[in-house]
Order: sequence, then C-alpha cells, then structure tokens
Amino acid sequence: MKNITVSVDDETYRLSRVKAAENGTSVSALVRDYLLALAQGRVIGSEFNRLSQLQNNTLEEIRARGAGLRAADNLPRGALHERDALP
Repeated sequence: MKNITVSVDDETYRLSRVKAAENGTSVSALVRDYLLALAQGRVIGSEFNRLSQLQNNTLEEIRARGAGLRAADNLPRGALHERDALP
C-alpha cells in the first residue's frame, strides 16, 4: 500500500474530520474510497452526476405519461386563438 500526502486548508480538514466521524471512518478512508471510485470511473463530478440523474428521471416520468410532447396532443391553431380579447 502506498502513502500519499495531500495539502488542504484548515477548514477543509476540519470539515473532513467531522464528516469522517459522522460516518464512523477516517479521513484517509474517505480519500481512499473517493480515489477508488474515481479510478473505476464512478466519479465525474458530483454536481454533474446529480443533474444528469435528475434529467434522466424527469425524461422517464414524461415518457411514462406518454402525452404532452406530441404535436397531436396540442390544441389546433384555431382553438388556441379562440378566446376573448377582453374579459
């Protein structure tokens, strides 16, 4: 097993120790797990992953409903414009 040295600011170190304690582990284990996930291609960027998953879930929900995105589901132009100009 290899050792590495990582430099972080005091606040990052403090927050990392708190997070590690909450998870019942060490900062070293958190870093090791992150690097393993990165090496296995499971980490691209947490915000990117979150937004990508949100997009996929939203598209699945729309497809499951099966309506609303087809031209046939829209009102005809005439019906769309049949409204009173003044209430």
